[in-house]
Amino acid sequence: MPSVTAVVVGAGHCGLAMSRHLTARSVDHVVLERGEVASSWRTQRWDSLRLLTPNWMTRLPGRDYRGDDPDGYLSASEVADLVTEYAAASAAPVVTGTTVTALRPGGEGFHVDTDRGRWNTRTVIVAAGTTRGNVPAVARRIPALVSIPALQYRNPDQLPAGGVLVVGASASGVQIADELQRSGRPVTLAAGEHVRVPRTYRGRDILWWLDATGILDERWDEVDDLVRARHLPSLQLVGASHTLDLNALQDSGVRLVGRFAGLREGVAQFSGSLANVCALADLKLGRLLDTIDDHAGGRGERLEPTLVRKPPLELSLSSGEIRSVVWATGFRPDFSWVDVPVFDHRGRLLHDGGVTRWPGLYVLGLPMLRRRRSTYIDGARDDAADLAAHVTDALKEAS
Repeated sequence: MPSVTAVVVGAGHCGLAMSRHLTARSVDHVVLERGEVASSWRTQRWDSLRLLTPNWMTRLPGRDYRGDDPDGYLSASEVADLVTEYAAASAAPVVTGTTVTALRPGGEGFHVDTDRGRWNTRTVIVAAGTTRGNVPAVARRIPALVSIPALQYRNPDQLPAGGVLVVGASASGVQIADELQRSGRPVTLAAGEHVRVPRTYRGRDILWWLDATGILDERWDEVDDLVRARHLPSLQLVGASHTLDLNALQDSGVRLVGRFAGLREGVAQFSGSLANVCALADLKLGRLLDTIDDHAGGRGERLEPTLVRKPPLELSLSSGEIRSVVWATGFRPDFSWVDVPVFDHRGRLLHDGGVTRWPGLYVLGLPMLRRRRSTYIDGARDDAADLAAHVTDALKEAS
């Protein structure tokens, strides 16, 4: 039964960032990974996916972007290669092919059970990238159609010929809808709350502005409504030089409907509030661009308001018009193996900037963990540094 001071669960970019900081602080540790390094980037992304963040923003502890295309966007396979190379260069103590099956208090801290035996440790940092598609229960009542979460979508050839209903209009939803429409399939996109932004503004990538204005550095303890901030939809972006929003999708032939509200006798029902939802997204976009303008001086060009073209409120899923459904309704981490009382009544892991209420247990890699940039690869560097400092301080106090 091996013992180590700290166990990091997950060898994605967050786990490796934490490993780098723990090594710098001389904390002996191991990184347990159920598959290979960066496996989720190889197995849970569609073929054409590119990062939403430009290459210059792909930064990890001790490593900045070194290529010749700083304003481009890495593909999923390129991200996987980057993370794999980073693990090798930093000599991270990764143990691959080891699935953590349970985490429980025990010994001097925790017992970490795996399919290859148990580890004893004083500290655990959960940096697991394992996610589940946040698919509503109604999906199980869909008629005899192909119905898959976005995590299982790979390319248009995976779906049967005919119409596709894509549910969800954040980053994944708009990108998948666009790709399917370009493949020649009739696409209907069910759009609920979303965050609309231009790909570029005033000659710069929108994320350059979010970085330059300090918006991405807003801390979790400075936000008025933290729960809402942590559950905001992802930015309506695509990893390319053009803006992909609801107007662009409609211009390409995608049919818009409101939020998926339910299913009744084989008929999908949609909210009638799409126009209001789009107006709210446009209002928030205007406020964001005003903030950028205040920083840069003068007023920049604005996007046209979202035009809603009389969306239908119902759509038969048994008439043959729709042959498949893709649920781009968000993702959630899988903490089913964590047997420690750190969850609320809804099963959400409670933490204060990644520090749970159970001494020695930390979490890394969640949206708005410690900063708004926590959502992106770029956020792992500072978040891991902060938590590594907390880990070493706590270990010293307990000694």
